[in-house]
Amino acid sequence: MIITKMSLPRRTFLRGMGATLALPFLDAMVPALSAATQSAAPRRLGFIYGSPNGIIQSAFVPTAAGSSFELSPILSPLAPVKDQLLVFSGLAHRQADSFGDGNGDHARGTAVWLSGVHAWDRRGGGGGDAVTLATTVDQIAARHFAKETQLPSLELVLEKPTQVACDSTDCFFSNTVSWRTPTTPNPMEPHPRVVFERLFGEGGSAAQRLAQTRKTGSLLDSVMEEITGLKNRLGASDRSKLGEYLSSVREIEQRIQTAESNGSASELALPDRPTDIPEDFEEHAKLMFDLQVLAFQADITRVFSMLMAREGSPRTYPQIGVPEQHHPVSHHRDDPVLMAKKQKIDTYHVSLYGYFLEKLQATPDGDGSLLDHSMILYGGGMGNGNLHEHTNLPTVVAGKLGGNIKTGQHLAYPDNTPMANLLASMLDRAGVRVDKFGDSTGKLELETLSGV
Repeated sequence: MIITKMSLPRRTFLRGMGATLALPFLDAMVPALSAATQSAAPRRLGFIYGSPNGIIQSAFVPTAAGSSFELSPILSPLAPVKDQLLVFSGLAHRQADSFGDGNGDHARGTAVWLSGVHAWDRRGGGGGDAVTLATTVDQIAARHFAKETQLPSLELVLEKPTQVACDSTDCFFSNTVSWRTPTTPNPMEPHPRVVFERLFGEGGSAAQRLAQTRKTGSLLDSVMEEITGLKNRLGASDRSKLGEYLSSVREIEQRIQTAESNGSASELALPDRPTDIPEDFEEHAKLMFDLQVLAFQADITRVFSMLMAREGSPRTYPQIGVPEQHHPVSHHRDDPVLMAKKQKIDTYHVSLYGYFLEKLQATPDGDGSLLDHSMILYGGGMGNGNLHEHTNLPTVVAGKLGGNIKTGQHLAYPDNTPMANLLASMLDRAGVRVDKFGDSTGKLELETLSGV
């Protein structure tokens, strides 16, 4: 890091008509920081529900524990970031069990994943609130960091609302993993344009922003004058960082524009809420992950959650040789052919998680990378999808959280160790103090990097 004479506040924005651009961490910002904060990059948390409908256990859980573990077949796409991983086994969410409620294991699995409590729904039964869950771990963290960032959190989903038909109360819990309060779920956003404008748009209606985009070709064009002025005042290293960041923002905006121009409704009058989403699942996923990298890089938010696919998802994957729907494949009845197809789906989802982690690792952040200063949970609320069991959940955490975690290990815990213990530990390591979370019985003993 090069300390320059120029001093920029960390929360510096470039503003233009229709846009506001937060800057990444630059060397020029260091003199404006106190000595205490110069060495402490922000801590960031992410929660990705990437393994709906359970997992093929034999292909997911590493055979050896500790630092000598080898990546399992499903986790093999994570080889480039293996030293940044913690793989967990033995964790369970028993609050997702029936308790006499009958069917609904998929919905309860989603609801409990970040809450640690049993989903309660008595609409039509009378008495009290219709739906009660709990404030989820992401929102507890978001409240803690809210005063430091432009957005408290982002909630993302990779399925269109019309892709999953839901008319039962169970589906209410399947549409989000994030709850602001015990009775207020956070809607999850599938539209890249909406996310982009939350990050970089500034005021006005959707029609006004669309008119600005058509006039200039880009919301970012409106801040180019300020960008030019800033570049003239920065050192060579900062100019390079800023140039790479702006190129990333521009490239993502162009990808969104391409997706919109290919949309079937492009000739119709556009509503306030854009409706064009990439038809290709992988394109959609990578676009949303790239937006989240920018959100972390510019410190617009420090918390996000993502639903890669809902429980009971009917998505098909012909691009990887699985033309059947995900949910029916998960009920494989120990059929080797169906199990192999489920493993393909699981591995594919993990590969997209790996794409995100590699982007974070390649993005400088202070004296490390974004991944060095983050803690990204990946998993799901069901272990054995064929039997609807909520034990031995697929669980991976990536990132050292600024040296607060020793990674590169498989941590094997006794069966039925509460998953809520890990969630409580994540909050604790991020500096968010809670006495108890969900059905937690304590915090997991996660090692800290030596010398930190």
